[in-house]
This record gives sequence, structure tokens and C-alpha cells, in this order.
Amino acid sequence: MSDSAATMKRKVVIMGSPSVGKTSLTQQYVAPPTYNASYYPTIEDTSHKTVTYNGVQYECEIIDSAGLEEYSLFPGKYGIGVHGYILVYSITSRQSFEMIPIVHDKILDYAGLEKVPCVVVGQKLDLQSERAVTTAEGEALAKKLNAGFIESSAKDNKNVSKAFDVLLAEMQKEYNPAPEKKKSSWWSWGAK
Repeated sequence: MSDSAATMKRKVVIMGSPSVGKTSLTQQYVAPPTYNASYYPTIEDTSHKTVTYNGVQYECEIIDSAGLEEYSLFPGKYGIGVHGYILVYSITSRQSFEMIPIVHDKILDYAGLEKVPCVVVGQKLDLQSERAVTTAEGEALAKKLNAGFIESSAKDNKNVSKAFDVLLAEMQKEYNPAPEKKKSSWWSWGAK
């Protein structure tokens, strides 16, 4: 088996309100240590990274979306061929946290699905003194959305890779789950 046959392609979209740290999270993951304190609004950027998770090699296409305003239309390209989503809010912004279920609902509506692999990420963990959203609130929201959860700091490179690992775990559960234990299949060979 060639390496390319063993590599699974995964398209990931990072979404959330403007200035929550989506670009910093992406850059820190793709090319650490990369942190730029200057904020330039992202229009959209695509990065690639090949990683091995749980014995499987993934070629990840990571789309760093433009920040979504509350009432903006859902860009269709973020719903086509996407395997997983990282939904980012800032722990210092209640408004960005309240956007997460809205964005999640838009994803489900557009995709026509009841569930998509995703992880809710509370970004800017380095700003604890300005915290407006508790960890328990983040965990509760992620549970309600049937998503993974983690808090991170792109600035301190804390839990950045782990956020992507949590998403890879969610995608593995959805797209290549562990094989079920075979039930007595003695009859199946003759039932063709």
C-alpha cells in the first residue's frame, strides 16, 4: 500500500465571530511557533497539514473562515465536502460564545444533517482575568451540541494541537468508527 493510499483527506472549517482567535489558532497549529499580536481581519485563508492521529495519517485542509456576523448568510462553500468544524469563541466575549449555537444551527441546516463532527473551542485562555464565559458554560454548550470541547490559548500555544486532536477524534467516530464486533456470521456466507 502506498503512502497516499493510507492518507485520508479531511476538510476542516474554523468558524466563529470576528477577533476570537481563529487565525492565530490555525497559524499556531500549522506552523508553530507562530503568534502575531497584530489583528488583521481574515477574509479567508486555507492551510494544509499532514498529521497522524490514532495510527491514521490525515492530510488536513484547514479553512480559516472570515468572522461571521450574527445575521450573515451561511457561506455555502463552508458546508460542501467539509468533514469537521472548529467553532471558536473568546472566553472574554459573551457575544462570541452566544454565536456558537447560531453558527452550529446554520451548519446543520445547510448540510441537512442532525449532527456534524465539531469541537467548541474557548480561545484566549491567557486572558483569565477578563473571562466572561466559564469553562462549565463552554462544556455544557458543547454537550448540548454533541461536540467536543477544549479551551486554548494560541498566544501561549496551550491546547492548540489538542483542539485539532479532539476534532480528529470526532471525525474518526463519524467517518471511520471502530468495526463492530462480528456477531455470529456463520449464516452470512450462504445468504447471498
